[in-house]
Amino acid sequence: MSCLHVHKPISIIFPVSTAMVSALLQVLTAVVAAAVHVAAFDPNPLQDFCVADSTSKVRVNGVPCKDPATVSADDFFFAGVDHPGGGTASRRYGFTALPVQIPGLNTLGASHARVDVAPGAVFPPHYHPRASETAVVLDGAVYFGFVTSYPDNKVFAKVLRKGDVFAVPQGLVHFLYNNGTAPAALYATLSSQNPGLVLLGDALFGSGLADDLLAKTFLTDKETVGKIGVKFRS
Repeated sequence: MSCLHVHKPISIIFPVSTAMVSALLQVLTAVVAAAVHVAAFDPNPLQDFCVADSTSKVRVNGVPCKDPATVSADDFFFAGVDHPGGGTASRRYGFTALPVQIPGLNTLGASHARVDVAPGAVFPPHYHPRASETAVVLDGAVYFGFVTSYPDNKVFAKVLRKGDVFAVPQGLVHFLYNNGTAPAALYATLSSQNPGLVLLGDALFGSGLADDLLAKTFLTDKETVGKIGVKFRS
């Protein structure tokens, strides 16, 4: 009668130090952070430039490229930010925004605008879902700031004067108020070709949301909401 020999599995244990675990966690954190960074902003360009071809009927996530052979220095140039006017005016709030249209910025993840604010006027609370913003005051003075996300809801704001620069993190609600007696002007740079703009008052009261929903949201009554809503729908 033969005997069966049962062999026990051999376990090999590799020593793992605290330093190794810490290093691995740091690597994983860096990889995740890099992935989030890539996903959060405009994609990187694949060539030196891609001047926007405004005549193309092709629909892509952006604007098709112009034939490089037809590109000139004018495609990277814009004149007119040294004086107010020429942009989209808001009679409700008293500001004017002039987009700086530079075809050569296509695919480069940036956009620019000049903003003029009359005395006593505001660029009301708003946010850009796809961009951070850096603004430099060209003239006058404004109260400029942003609000952090819930639950802190902390305000970071300063009175800015000519030559001052202020930065707003991506997606945060921000505002500016010209509480002086002279016109003010700013030059804003945003970190997306299409940053988007959501004006909170217009989005809430001018979009057709139900008055009872807004009344509960702002802890008030439908009559008050209705009076406010009329101003945004007129």
